[in-house]
Amino acid sequence: MKLDGRRMSSNVEDRRGGLSTGGKLGIGGVVLVAIITFIMGGDLGDVISNVQSTGGIGMEQTSAQGEAQYEELATFSKQILASTEDVWSAYFSQNGLGQYRNPTLVLYSDATATACGTGQAAMGPFYCSGDQKLYIDLSFFATMRQQLGADGDFAYAYVIAHEVGHHVQNLLGTLGQAHSQMNRMSKADANRVSVRLELQADFYAGVWAHYENTMFNSIEDGDLEEAIRCASVIGDDYLQKKAQGYAVEESFTHGTAAQRMRWLKKGMTTGDISKGDTFSLSDSQL
Repeated sequence: MKLDGRRMSSNVEDRRGGLSTGGKLGIGGVVLVAIITFIMGGDLGDVISNVQSTGGIGMEQTSAQGEAQYEELATFSKQILASTEDVWSAYFSQNGLGQYRNPTLVLYSDATATACGTGQAAMGPFYCSGDQKLYIDLSFFATMRQQLGADGDFAYAYVIAHEVGHHVQNLLGTLGQAHSQMNRMSKADANRVSVRLELQADFYAGVWAHYENTMFNSIEDGDLEEAIRCASVIGDDYLQKKAQGYAVEESFTHGTAAQRMRWLKKGMTTGDISKGDTFSLSDSQL
């Protein structure tokens, strides 16, 4: 992905602390603990408890080279956020959606306070509608590479664009409506709504990629394959099979690998958010 000379967003909070060491899980281990906990029916509190019982969270790299790599990722993340600002501001303006309000990117290490509660690295990147901020522990990108086999700058960009997709949902009112519905549903039904939210965020990430390339001609050979590979390995079925050897469809919250790839590619191809209504479709149509 060609980003040389591109601006960096100023809508960033850097809350990262020093790299920690000694007797703690690397982020890859933490993520696997989190996956297994959720599969077994646990909630976020159970994840935190299990992570603490296994020694807490520690960054996997402590060398000067490792620190330099994290700084490169920080710069990259700021450039991708700037791109989403440019793309979505133009899209909202040109399509009568009002003024796009930029979210804030929070870079943190291990844990941080949010308007949605304490954010933990075990949760992976996430968006909080309460403060309109997206939170990323940069070590998640090491997890993608080392634990999931998903690597490359465009794969990392897709992760950020997906979280910005949730911000777009929030601005359009979709996120609040879905959360309101989920609060009145059984866990199984709420999971099905969650899948639709996540697939639509994948679609919006694809829409961003469509216009990112149109505006900046930045996508190179192999970039799309990187993003699609990433979408495939963060599907619920793939992660559950990796953790326990089988998948439980009723517990899916983000969609299958095939679904995530399909909606990402649809967004890239169409560049039209009106084509991304995941809520009016049946389960089989997703």
